[in-house]
Amino acid sequence: MKRNIIAAAIILIIFGCNSKKEGYVTDSAAEAKEIQIPDTVIADKIIKTADMRFRVKDVQNTKEKLSQIIRSEGGTVAEFSINSTIQETDKFKLTADSSKEITSYRTDGILVAKIPAQGLDEFTNAIAKMAVFVNSSSLKLDDQSINYLANQLKGQNRIDASKQIGEIPSKKTANITTSMNLSDESIDRKIDNMSIDAKVKFSTITLNFYQDNTVKTMIVANDNLYDYRPAFGNRLWLNIVNGWTIFKEIILALANLWMLVLVGIAAFFTVRYFVRKNKVAMERATRNMMENRQ
Repeated sequence: MKRNIIAAAIILIIFGCNSKKEGYVTDSAAEAKEIQIPDTVIADKIIKTADMRFRVKDVQNTKEKLSQIIRSEGGTVAEFSINSTIQETDKFKLTADSSKEITSYRTDGILVAKIPAQGLDEFTNAIAKMAVFVNSSSLKLDDQSINYLANQLKGQNRIDASKQIGEIPSKKTANITTSMNLSDESIDRKIDNMSIDAKVKFSTITLNFYQDNTVKTMIVANDNLYDYRPAFGNRLWLNIVNGWTIFKEIILALANLWMLVLVGIAAFFTVRYFVRKNKVAMERATRNMMENRQ
């Protein structure tokens, strides 16, 4: 009887282990099936970018026409600038207060636009018709389909992993931080795909256009200040008056120093007195010497 009971227990243990192993294999197979990467259907995510450089008759008019065409195509202007570079300039005098200025300058325009991808070819054809001639034109296709799919799969994996970590009863800080990091990474993947979708929908085109050198003539004010001075006679009389004014100021300045003037006069007469006294003494000594010799 005991042997039968022991045999039955052994059989139950063996079958239980086998069932656990089968269940483990089944779960592993299911997980492996879930992480398989689909290779049948991949959406086309092609980003188009174009560049054109061309010559026009008038940069400002071309910019206005381009803006109208872009709006009619459902696009937007992302960036625009016009620069004028002076090539040569000359100025000569016409009258005492006016001059004639002649300037040669070059005008360039840069416009960056977002155009619906399906209308990019028609837009470039319209630009080619506006240009005097096209210097260069290029189109670049960047296939982001694989990156888009990778972002989707990695983002979904991070969402699932974050949920699994959140279901763990343990409330350790490490688990919470890991879950938050996985959630942030999944958001980054989603934003990357949103950026790819926007670039696929609207193509970026950079337009660089210019016109021939322009010569502009205008009458400007004479900036030579010497020409605005009074005539010679007026300037001579003004200098004489100014000299008399300076002379009076010197007299007034000396009047403030009257004490020094008195001291100087007294010193002069004192020195003069002693000089004459010494001279008389020397003459007497000389006369005495002469008389003694005789």
